[in-house]
Amino acid sequence: MAKRFGGKVALITGAGSGIGEAIAKRLAAEGAGVVLADIDGDGLDRVRADIDSAGGAVRTQHLDVSDASAHQAVVRFAEEKFGALHLAVNNAGIGGPSAPVGEYPLEGWHQVMNVNLNGVFYGLREQIPALLRAGGGAIVNMSSILGSVGFANASAYVSAKHALVGLTKAAAMEYADKGVRVNAVGPAFIDTPLLSNNLPPEALAGIAAMHPVKRLGRPEEVAALTCFLLADEASFITGSYHLVDGAYCAQ
Repeated sequence: MAKRFGGKVALITGAGSGIGEAIAKRLAAEGAGVVLADIDGDGLDRVRADIDSAGGAVRTQHLDVSDASAHQAVVRFAEEKFGALHLAVNNAGIGGPSAPVGEYPLEGWHQVMNVNLNGVFYGLREQIPALLRAGGGAIVNMSSILGSVGFANASAYVSAKHALVGLTKAAAMEYADKGVRVNAVGPAFIDTPLLSNNLPPEALAGIAAMHPVKRLGRPEEVAALTCFLLADEASFITGSYHLVDGAYCAQ
């Protein structure tokens, strides 16, 4: 039976761990050639080795998403190595400092915006022309539950993720009649190194309890939704924002 991403080429940012890793592995397992991009070289090497050992087609490229010119280079790399680019997942992101708005450090604000918002814009600016060259395709931007609700002491992250939903809608409208779909995914708190490496177990338990399902999400659950949105089955879905949140935003 043909794999649903057979013959497709996908670029995933933030692919060296967590959600990006899960998406990359699922895309590769379902037949896509994948380009893994991340600032974390060790993570890239590990994920590439895993995909290689499973028989997937994979390449890696160092990428600082806050560098606009680097996006041009990684898209060209994908086209050179695989011949085209059909799919993209703008997943790379950071949490940023925790502080109220009146005390939020300027450096932290700019860093979060440069990675979480500007980095996605830079990606779209290069990815969309590549998808058009390939005859069309699909993009998923990784927002958050905090793209629709607030969270105290995280104003930069909340602002960037809200703006990302708006950027997704604008891009989708502009290219809807050109064969390019653009959607956003809004995960709740997911069990990834971004959380587990920065929070003690009691804090993780408290965050899990904030979800009506009483647990953290898993990267594979976000990957399942993301890959559906990238697939042809989702051909009439564009310009929308999809939660994977254990009912967090239903409260």
